[in-house]
Amino acid sequence: MSASPSPAAQEARRALGLRLREVRRAGGLTASEVAARCGWHKSKASRLENARTPPSDADIRAWCAVCGAPDQAEDLIAAARTAESMYVEWRRLHRGGIRPYQEAAVPLYERTRLFRVYCSNVVPGLLQTRAYAAALLSAINRFQGTPDDAGEAAAARLARSRVIREGRHRFLLLVEEAALRYRLTGPGPMLDQLDFLLEAMSYPAVSLGVIPVSGRRALWPVETFMIFDEERAQVETLSAEINITSPSEVGVYLKAFDALQRMALYGDPARRLVISARATFE
Repeated sequence: MSASPSPAAQEARRALGLRLREVRRAGGLTASEVAARCGWHKSKASRLENARTPPSDADIRAWCAVCGAPDQAEDLIAAARTAESMYVEWRRLHRGGIRPYQEAAVPLYERTRLFRVYCSNVVPGLLQTRAYAAALLSAINRFQGTPDDAGEAAAARLARSRVIREGRHRFLLLVEEAALRYRLTGPGPMLDQLDFLLEAMSYPAVSLGVIPVSGRRALWPVETFMIFDEERAQVETLSAEINITSPSEVGVYLKAFDALQRMALYGDPARRLVISARATFE
């Protein structure tokens, strides 16, 4: 099991282990007896209870069966899946390519009313053009060593981004000025991407702020993150996606977003920063 830097993910895994222990004790068994009856190595039960090894669905069903509590298996399986989804390595998420990952996020995007998005290193995914997205996703595939389905994944990303124009959603988007200048594809596609940002600034549901490199900072550039309403924060590190639902942890990202938002420029000043970045690709 990957060590998670998210306190919420760690706590969810510990809570699952405690629930397994409670089921075992209610069944009047020792950890060694559970392992023996399940046909496991004698240390496995202890590893599961102490959150050192994530249980599979089959592990949980076997555990509950030998402890005389088969009715608790499905609830524990759901808890295990929730814990595992809080911190997931990109290589695992993208093992079959990036397109399925993009498509799986559609229901979350459709039900979210208020998006808060901060991007420190690339153009926000909701505003990426197909060529820019394909170049970025192809680079991600190469770095991760996962199947390169960048063209299909880019199409899925654009389909997911239809919420920008459809439904009753609001989008508060922030991007670092430096991210507009990173040459992730050729000059032509970069110009098209920046032109689309200028267009998107006029969309009624979109507020796009650009944080200037020359401005005084109250907060350093941090990892890219999204907040869905005020219920969930999704954080992107180099190695993993972290999904946060703990109100206190979500509150940290809301606080960071507010600070970053106060440093951003909007309207004509933001447009001038995009136009300045655009000039570097002409």
